[in-house]
Amino acid sequence: MFRSLWHNRHLIWQMTRREIAARYRGSVIGLAWSFINPLLMLTVYTFVFSVVFKARWRTGGDESRADFAIILFSGLIVFSLFSEVVNRAPMQIVSNANYVKKVMFPLEILSLVSLGTVLFHTMVSLTVLLLAQLIINQSIPWTVVFFPLVLLPLILGSLGVGWFLAALGVYVRDIGQITAVLTTVLMFLSAVFYPISALPENYQAWLRLNPLVLIIAESRKVLVFGSLPNWSWLGMALLMGLGIAFAGFWWFQKTRKGFADVL
Repeated sequence: MFRSLWHNRHLIWQMTRREIAARYRGSVIGLAWSFINPLLMLTVYTFVFSVVFKARWRTGGDESRADFAIILFSGLIVFSLFSEVVNRAPMQIVSNANYVKKVMFPLEILSLVSLGTVLFHTMVSLTVLLLAQLIINQSIPWTVVFFPLVLLPLILGSLGVGWFLAALGVYVRDIGQITAVLTTVLMFLSAVFYPISALPENYQAWLRLNPLVLIIAESRKVLVFGSLPNWSWLGMALLMGLGIAFAGFWWFQKTRKGFADVL
């Protein structure tokens, strides 16, 4: 897996740049849309939750009106990375059938290109989040430097799931419809819109079985609350992410021999 990544790094970079550019080609303001979209989302969340619902993440304290929207948006950034990779995966090979006919083309990099595109938009959304914190709270926690480490297990796990779904999507075309429904359900089961402490204790134990809950919680700790991540949990999550990535890569390589016959 790592050998393929290193050997094809230049091709992955070029294809990722091309895909990002193609997404905004022909629009009036072009790449600026990548900044405008998360900015509009953050503005809407701030208005709805701080003005309409007057929601608070924590009871008491000196939480400002916009803090809830910032906390919510930070969780949504993390979840969106996973959901976008998963939802794009089932059609990766099907929509690039011309590459399947080319014997020498490394099909496995299509998932890496998709992941690179999603990571670009994640970093743009992160920039918007940090600028909003700087404007609203006049400070940014220094612990944001640990965010890439917190995100690494999710990146590896998403890549593995992406490889698995990309291969499966060639043989079972309904996978795309299933993943769209499942990611919507998963969004409400990943503590994106509420703190896990708001649930009864017996439900909290079940919800913590969802790895996304812990990754989102750790991301909020370093991005918003200024706390250090749980290093022991992060180590276990990294091993789990590597395991999922290798398993997904193995499945993709095992099933790719039949792609040309199906397509």
